[in-house]
Amino acid sequence: MKKKTKKKAVVVKNKAGMTPTGDRVLVKPYGLEDGLVTSFGIIIPDSAKEKPETGVVVAVGPGKRSDDGKVMPVALKVGDKVMFSKYGYDEVKVDGKEYYLVREENILAVLN
Repeated sequence: MKKKTKKKAVVVKNKAGMTPTGDRVLVKPYGLEDGLVTSFGIIIPDSAKEKPETGVVVAVGPGKRSDDGKVMPVALKVGDKVMFSKYGYDEVKVDGKEYYLVREENILAVLN
């Protein structure tokens, strides 16, 4: 008789302290801290700033499951600079820092 062994999920440690699930990617957006005060000393409130559409990948999920149950890995890696859809993400705060959870299908391009 063969023993059934459970497959353990692979947990990757990263700076954000969280690992996305499925085909999601954790992105640290560019420019959220920058631009709070103009060169003339004018303070721009958060409500007036436009959200960035670019960032750097901080963590990558294992991938999406296909119809036959196989995991299709995400084509991105940690450190990739990406451009993503303006409304295709979920905002997440971890330890006071803002990150975006973006599905792989909402990543428009990898920037060189």
